[in-house]
Parts: sequence; C-alpha cells; structure tokens
Amino acid sequence: MATKHEQILQYIDELPVGEKISVRQIAKALTVSEGTAYRAIKDAENKGYVSTIERVGTIRIERKKKENIEKLTFAEVVNIVDGQVLGGRDGLHKTLNKFVIGAMKLEAMMRYTDAGSLLIVGNRTKAHELALKAGAAVLITGGFDTDENVKKLADQLQLPIISSSYDTFTVATMINRAIYDQLIKKEIILVEDILTPLEDTVYVKPTDKVSDWLHFNRQTSHGRFPVVDKNLKVLGMVTAKDIMGHEADTPIEKLMTKNPMTVGKQTSVASSSHMMVWEGIEVLPVVDDSNKLEGIISRQDVLKALQMIQRQPQVGETLDDIVTNQLVLTKGKAKGDDVYRCEVTPQMTNHLGTISYGVFTTIVSEAANRILRNYKKGDLVVENMTIYFLKPVQIESMLEIYPRVLEVGRKFGKVDVEVYNEGVLVGKAMMMCQLIER
Repeated sequence: MATKHEQILQYIDELPVGEKISVRQIAKALTVSEGTAYRAIKDAENKGYVSTIERVGTIRIERKKKENIEKLTFAEVVNIVDGQVLGGRDGLHKTLNKFVIGAMKLEAMMRYTDAGSLLIVGNRTKAHELALKAGAAVLITGGFDTDENVKKLADQLQLPIISSSYDTFTVATMINRAIYDQLIKKEIILVEDILTPLEDTVYVKPTDKVSDWLHFNRQTSHGRFPVVDKNLKVLGMVTAKDIMGHEADTPIEKLMTKNPMTVGKQTSVASSSHMMVWEGIEVLPVVDDSNKLEGIISRQDVLKALQMIQRQPQVGETLDDIVTNQLVLTKGKAKGDDVYRCEVTPQMTNHLGTISYGVFTTIVSEAANRILRNYKKGDLVVENMTIYFLKPVQIESMLEIYPRVLEVGRKFGKVDVEVYNEGVLVGKAMMMCQLIER
C-alpha cells in the first residue's frame, strides 16, 4: 500500500496543469496533517511539476521532458526576475519558446513577436496589448504597471503579464543565464534516463526458491536479481554466486545479500559508475525515497551512457570546459613525453590575480586524464589527489604541465604531475584514478 507521501504526490500529479495548490487544501482533501502536505508539495516542486511563485502561490506546471529542458515556463520566469504578476495568472504554467526585446518601433517589434514568445519591453501599453493579441506573454521592465484593459485581456487569453523592477538588459541576462544553466543540466545524464523500468525488471521474493532463480536465469540470461517484499521494498540481491551449491528448494531469503547498495532516479550516471567500479557491482536496483523498487541499471547501461556523453555536442560551457579548452598538447624534450601548455586567463584567477586553487586542480586532473587515455581506452574517476601549491602563478602566465604515469593496471592508474612557469616548479600533484573499461 502506498504511503501518505506517495498518495499526495500522485494526487498532485493528477491535478490539471495550471491548478493552484495549497497546504491547507491538500491536507483537507486527503485528511493528512499540514506538515505531511507541505513536505509532499516541496518534493513535487523538486521533481519539477509544481512551482511556487511569490505573491501568486503554488501551481501545478507541466513536467519537463528531458529533450525540452532548455525551455522555461512563465512561472519560472517570474521567480528568476523577482516579478509581480499583473494579469493572466492561469497561463503561468505555459512554456515560452523564445524571448523578444522590444527596443524598436511597434510595427517592427510585432514582426518578431508570435505565439509562445515573451516580449520584454518597458511602459509601452500599446505594445503590451498587441503582444497579447499575437499570443505572446509580456514582461514589463523598470517596475512599470499597465492599463486595466490590458490586464483583463491577459486574463481572458490566459497569457501572463509580468512586471519586474530590473532594467531590460538585466532581465534578458537573467533569463539567458537560466536557459544556459538548464542546457548544462541537459548534458548530465541521470539514472532515470537509462534505467530498465519496473515493468521490464525481473525480481524475486524472499519466499521464492533456488529453482525459481534458475527459471528466471534461463528466461532472461541474467545472473542477478533484486529481492523485494509484497510492497516492492528492496530487501536484498541474489546472484549466481549466492545460489551456487544449494538445493533447489532452498528459500532465497537464506541466500540473498541483505541491504544492497541502491541508487535513486536523480543520481547521476557518473556517480553510479564510480559506485559500480569501486564495489565491483554489475547491477544496481533503482529505488524511490521509500526504498521501493523502480527498476535496475546494469554496468553495460552505464558504459553506453558514458560513451554517449562524450559524443554529445557541447551546448553550455561549464567552468571545467573553459579551463580544459585552454590546455594544448606539445612535445617535451625527451622522446615520447607529453607536455601541456595552458595560459592563465583572467577568468582563471582569484581576487589576488593569481591562479585559483580550483582551476589548478582542474588543470592537473585533466592532464592526468589525457595521458592515462593513451594507456586505457575508457573513462576514469579520480579516487584521490594530493596537491602541493609551491608558488603563486600570476595572471597571463604560461604554464607547462608534465604528467607522468607511475603505474597503470586493469582498474587503477597512478599519475605524477609537475607544473612549471618560466622554468620554475610552481606545483605538484599525485593522483590515483579508477579506470572504467568499455
């Protein structure tokens, strides 16, 4: 039977998009405490199908699909720009396709404004009205208001008209930054993107026998199955090694490994791969907050996903991307030596104008990563790193990075990295990495 928390989430999920939600209403409708209702609403907000807007309240919004994550709802725009909704509250759940800055004559402005757009403009009432009639929402900058007839039109058409105290440039920058951040999130593949769903997952009960395990093994060719109770709560895992040498009528609960490692849907694939390599696990059960089985992921699923990440075009640049793009390979004096050069740009410095510790760490780990790839084709995870910062490095200095492989095995690699500036040693690092073979 579902918990009260799960029942509330299901109830919220079934509400129509655009519906207003309150703690008191949920508590009354499902006869639960207001504390329980509040926690469930916050969970729904984290899962992305509820949004809380200041001075408006909490509303049900469309759950974003992974491929459309770069699109924002008007409700999210209100939060981003600290806006006030003047009209068209019923349309806050809608998604905007693009935003247009109204810094031109009215006729020219309307050529760019179409359905699903957001027109960012100052106190130009006629522009507000024409944009709404064209099917676009309006964001008024400078904290200005609009006419009452425009607000009524926004309510009729269910298109939000929002006022923000920020200027046009600041508002456009804030929205652009939000879209950019979401593009970076789009590149992070989560367990929910690759899992084998519950309906396709084979699992056993603790009362099942070894003979049942053998039947499932012949049917699926898999050797590892989650063990769940009648409520689908994960109790353990049972593998070929566990059942080896036991009679056919031995119950699974006597052989299973209890309290197995699990992951949630929102766990990143990179984190899951680290766990699987470190613990030597082939299959991980995927569970919800109540430890209820939602599917499984295998090592093969994880490796395919990691390969896909590398083939994905770069859309949003992270700080790591900015730093590693500066790293250029050159050849050292000794034959076969790989040396990397990197210029310290203004973005890479701290408030003192010297290279920041985080950037230095990224440079040495990337150099180690690249040199290990000459030995092993695959992915790696840094297990531990010891860094010695010997001298500060000034802005616009040219660094020379010398990575040297000390030891490389089937699952681990050890690398020593030395960093020079104008022939002077400025830093050293020792790294141990886990290698994930493809």
